[in-house]
Amino acid sequence: MLSIVFFAQTREIIGQGEFSLPFKPEFSSLEAIRSHLASTNDKWDLALTREKLIIAVNQEMSPWDTEIKDGDEVAFFPPVTGG
Repeated sequence: MLSIVFFAQTREIIGQGEFSLPFKPEFSSLEAIRSHLASTNDKWDLALTREKLIIAVNQEMSPWDTEIKDGDEVAFFPPVTGG
């Protein structure tokens, strides 16, 4: 099982903060998970636009080709800007 977590604007667009996703072999990378979730519907596609996201696996910033294992936590959030 994967724990999928959303923060900030990503969370607002999707309308939920987290859920569990059964692990499948095809979810071998962050990009595979993002692509799968984005295909859910238009609002998920908008919220999970790759160029507008930062991702973390088990609370560590990670590149899109990071290998995912059963039990991992995957977090999606927009880049943070300061003022």
